[in-house]
Amino acid sequence: MSDKLEEIFKMQEALNARIGVVTQGMTEEEKVRWTLNYLRAMQQEMAELTDSVPWKWWAKYQKFDEQNARVEVVDLFHFLISIAQVLGMSADDVYQAYLKKNAVNHQRQDSGYAKKDENDSRHI
Repeated sequence: MSDKLEEIFKMQEALNARIGVVTQGMTEEEKVRWTLNYLRAMQQEMAELTDSVPWKWWAKYQKFDEQNARVEVVDLFHFLISIAQVLGMSADDVYQAYLKKNAVNHQRQDSGYAKKDENDSRHI
């Protein structure tokens, strides 16, 4: 069985290329532009996800649209993976960084996270 995250990264790279965005070999200016483009797209997807949840306490007509919420989560993954690729990260890079950051987050909880220390994540 192939690695699912690696497969998702390959699929996203192919989709981006089909759309006309090749992340490999981008200049710093292009990286900045595409990171911002993807961040803006993610903001819109977050708004769409928010609208899937009845957040208007004053409105009685709203219903939880769990199916649409799931679709919006997947849309967020598309753009998040694209950002990772713009930054030159592979699926393995993301996985390794996740493992390290997860350990930091557990250490923060163990210590009560009483003070902010950005240095505890510098090794990631």
